[in-house]
Order: sequence, then structure tokens, then C-alpha cells
Amino acid sequence: MSLKTVFITGATSGFGEACARRFASEQGWQLVITGRRKERLEALAKELSISCPVHSIVFDMRDEKAIKEAVSHLPEAFSDIHTLINNAGLALGTKSADQCDTEQWVNMIDTNIKGLVLITHALLPALKKNNSGSIINLGSVAGTYPYPGANVYGGTKAFVKQFSLNLRSDLLGTGIRVTNIEPGMAETEFSVVRFDGDSAKADAVYEGMKPLSAEDIAESIYWVASRPAHVNINAMEIMPVQQAFGAFSVDRSH
Repeated sequence: MSLKTVFITGATSGFGEACARRFASEQGWQLVITGRRKERLEALAKELSISCPVHSIVFDMRDEKAIKEAVSHLPEAFSDIHTLINNAGLALGTKSADQCDTEQWVNMIDTNIKGLVLITHALLPALKKNNSGSIINLGSVAGTYPYPGANVYGGTKAFVKQFSLNLRSDLLGTGIRVTNIEPGMAETEFSVVRFDGDSAKADAVYEGMKPLSAEDIAESIYWVASRPAHVNINAMEIMPVQQAFGAFSVDRSH
């Protein structure tokens, strides 16, 4: 049986790791997993290689040269990409725009926007080769609904949303499907990173409610990727039951 190759960025934790596990659990897939943390990535590759072929690549999404080199040196057995899951991304800080660390802003822009478009561009020739396949981008409800402190992070996810729509238009007729996955509150290591490693602050965000899990999102992504070839899910917005749309912000100090 011919195996389909899924290329997953940011596979060392959270949604990316859960996606790797979900695809590895199904017959017919092989994995290319990427991330910055070498030990974690290699451990995951070793574990999942029991279920399916796995190729791991350590690189930083912000490094264009590293991306091009990694893609150009893919082993032939893994070079026929069927599905790209653009998962790598991060949120840093929760301060208002006038108090933010601009270095964090640049880091988010470089990872969430620059890295995503560079890896997409690098893999498009392989994706187009078979006139089929999927590009699944990880957006966020923060790209649609504003909230205090989301300033640049929300802006990067709004970009991912619009890029997904434009990419869909550009690729019309190629057979490549494009989907933007937009999770709401989800409890992963992502939140700990946002609070600069403070687990207590990250835990407090989900106090008294049941957030989405990484596995919830991975299951949704697998469902999108496994639809019949003529079906394109343009976007999927996913929230926990205990999260809804917030009211508009109002200043009542005057």
C-alpha cells in the first residue's frame, strides 16, 4: 500500500505532537515531523516509528535558509508530500500594546507569519505534483475576536486566516485543499510559554472550566485531512462548551 506523507511543524508538544500521534495511529500515513527541541523530537520519532515510517527534522521556523535546506534534503521516500500541517506558532505575553516587549512581537511575527509562509512556499512544488492533498493552517479565534492583550498575536492569526483564503484562491484547479483551524481555549504547553514559564498563571486561565485538549484539535485536523478529495473544509472554528463570544469592551471611567 502506498503511504501518504504528512508534514507537521511544531511537533514537539501541543497540537503538533497530538497530530503526529493521531496520524501515526491510522494506516496509510507516514510522517515528517519538525521542531526546535532535538531530544523531544527524536524521542517522539522513535516512539511513533513503531507504528509508521517517521522522518524528523530539527530547525527553527524563523530561519529561511534552514527551511530551504531541510525541504531540499528530504529523503526520497518522504519527498512526496500529501498533507502539510502548519502548526508551529506561539503567543508571548499578555500586556497591552503600550507596555509590550517589542522583541516578543517580532518573535511572534517571525514564527506565526514568516515561518508559516516560508514552509508553505517551500513545500508547494511537492504538494502540487500530485494534484491533490491538503494544507491545514493553525489559526485561532483570536484572529477573529479581539481581547485585551492579544494585540500582535491576534494580528498574526488574522493574517493566517486571510492567507488561507487567498491561498485557496491561488491553488484553485490544483486539487490542493486549504483549511484554517481556529481553536478557542485549549490547555497545552502553549499557555505556559505565553506566561513565560509560569505554570500557575497558565493553569489559572482554565480554572473552573473544561478547555479543549490537544487531542480534540488533532482529531478535528485528522477529520479534515481524511475527507474525500472533492471536499474542502475552508475553516473550522472550535471552542469548548464553556467558552462563548465576549461582550464589546467599554470604557466607563469617565
